[in-house]
Amino acid sequence: MLQTIRARLFSLRDEEYAAFQAKLLPGIDRDKIIGVRTPALRALAKELDKTGGASPFLDALPHEYFEENQLHAFAISLIKDFDECVCALDRFLPCVDNWATCDQMSPAVFAKNRRRLLPHTDRWLLSPNPYGVRFAVGMLLRHFLDEEFDPSQLETVSGLNCGEYYVSTMVAWYFATALAKQYEAALPFLENRALDPKTHERAIRKALESFRIPEERKAHLRTLGGKDGG
Repeated sequence: MLQTIRARLFSLRDEEYAAFQAKLLPGIDRDKIIGVRTPALRALAKELDKTGGASPFLDALPHEYFEENQLHAFAISLIKDFDECVCALDRFLPCVDNWATCDQMSPAVFAKNRRRLLPHTDRWLLSPNPYGVRFAVGMLLRHFLDEEFDPSQLETVSGLNCGEYYVSTMVAWYFATALAKQYEAALPFLENRALDPKTHERAIRKALESFRIPEERKAHLRTLGGKDGG
């Protein structure tokens, strides 16, 4: 099964796209990037889901190629059973080695099971893999800044060790989104500089780029900035 899927991926290869992807993924060996466009990967994931071929592929860890990991992320996102999806994530998250694969995983089943999701999000925040932590923060961003919002989550995210760049950028994105959706609750964390300096600056910059934050609030946020954190 794995060899068949790999052959399909190579049949979809686009060398120019592979070169483009390599520039966005500096931590991935260029030889491990096939060059398959996202729509084709999504279509293949749906095909595997319909034909029952997803399970053997999901069990074949770790993968060798970036696109195999991307396909894995899309396949997980299609799992309709909550517990099965969580188990698949628990197996896969330790293998995730880049921001793109991490951010592609957004299981639809979670939107209907947010209360069941939260304890697992808490577990993933403790992951030794920075991309596991990034994924957990992404789940808090997607699912817990609206009806299910709990101000204590701001404290949890602000307390994360953001020494890893890809954790820092997701925490910044989380706080910028929180400023758009839960401004009064999120603002004190920026005013009191609860985040490390680089993450603070990234959060401010992302918030200033947001179309969801009114200009009068952006004016105040500009006063909280400082030297660009990069």
